[in-house]
Amino acid sequence: MPTYVYEVINEDGSSGEQFEVVQGIKDPALTEHPETGEPVQRIIQPFYVGGTWTEMSQSKKMKDDKKLDKLGFTKYVKAGDGVYEKRAGKGPETITRDQPISGKDLKQYD
Repeated sequence: MPTYVYEVINEDGSSGEQFEVVQGIKDPALTEHPETGEPVQRIIQPFYVGGTWTEMSQSKKMKDDKKLDKLGFTKYVKAGDGVYEKRAGKGPETITRDQPISGKDLKQYD
């Protein structure tokens, strides 16, 4: 279940204390603090993925075609106007604007 961040709304409308609540995705958002009864609002927070998911480490991984292939990703690189060449993974060697592919074309590479 996800953890949501809530913020107490002070009487003057300013932001107050923040706290976290673990709730189901389908549960309605809280409107008051579970302990004090003060009005609250849910705060939108960017998600965080810990570990090696930093921008620098990801840019290194994305440049290593062998690692991408090993992880099961397919990488295409623009080779011209409307032309993309495969560098890693499964799929057609080239994709062009003149001969687009559909999902069923990719199923043969599963």
